[in-house]
Amino acid sequence: MPKLATFPKAELDDLVRGSMRLSEYLNFASLLDVDGVELYPLISDLKEPGSWGDYRKTCHDMGLEIPMLCCSPDFTHPDPDFRAHEIEKEKQWIEMAHALGASFCRVLSGQRRPEVSRQEGIDLAADSIRACLPHAADHGVTLILENHYKDGFWHYPEFAQPMDIFCDLVDAVGEHPGFGVNYDPSNTVLAGEDPLELLSRVKHRVVTMHASDRYLKHGTLEDLAQEEGVTGYAERLAHGEIGQGMNDYDAIFSTLSGTGFDGWISIEDGVDGPEQLERSVAFLRRKIKEHFS
Repeated sequence: MPKLATFPKAELDDLVRGSMRLSEYLNFASLLDVDGVELYPLISDLKEPGSWGDYRKTCHDMGLEIPMLCCSPDFTHPDPDFRAHEIEKEKQWIEMAHALGASFCRVLSGQRRPEVSRQEGIDLAADSIRACLPHAADHGVTLILENHYKDGFWHYPEFAQPMDIFCDLVDAVGEHPGFGVNYDPSNTVLAGEDPLELLSRVKHRVVTMHASDRYLKHGTLEDLAQEEGVTGYAERLAHGEIGQGMNDYDAIFSTLSGTGFDGWISIEDGVDGPEQLERSVAFLRRKIKEHFS
């Protein structure tokens, strides 16, 4: 049976700035009907390595696990020194994940820089991910590649946002016991593509999932695709209550159930208040029971 975690989507900026303490967020999460919390490595209270074990114990005492660390390495820069630095950062995040008790650590391809060709970007990202795999294995951590839209602190969108590039990158990294896919259906919608088609192509590689629902406040997906060169998320984009947006969770969970999936599902929601998040949790609990029990 899959487990549910929540990610501090609404609170992330405050947690990174330090205007909200991680302990405050954990107290809030402990009141939700979830099994764990997914964390972000740039959270201010996680700057000191000595704190990692303390937060692991704090979560344990609250009845929460920390299954995943949501990292954003940028592996598509043409400068080898820049990529080497990003690889070292990912290795440090792997160590953080291990100390927090997390079994999964996210990787990305990198930014969609105009000067980097399709094949060059795939090669650079695949080589960088493979360079991290031995360190991850040494720490008992599985690297998960997400079909991402855009890290909130990036200038360009995700290089491997398009389905074909993402699938080619997964193939380029290759089969490895410590490597899998973190599937996010909403990000496929934002690419103007069918999330069920992507899932059909990578379903046997999916080990974790991000659950959210998206809608556009104005304009079209084609308009969104033109908004390159804007730092952070596009203003026309909104996270909605899960089950009320564009994703077909019955079809998604039916497909995953058919593969024997029993991994973590991490919720990205709550930007419109805690009541919204509570409804999303209840919706996912109900659908998990329907499809996986």
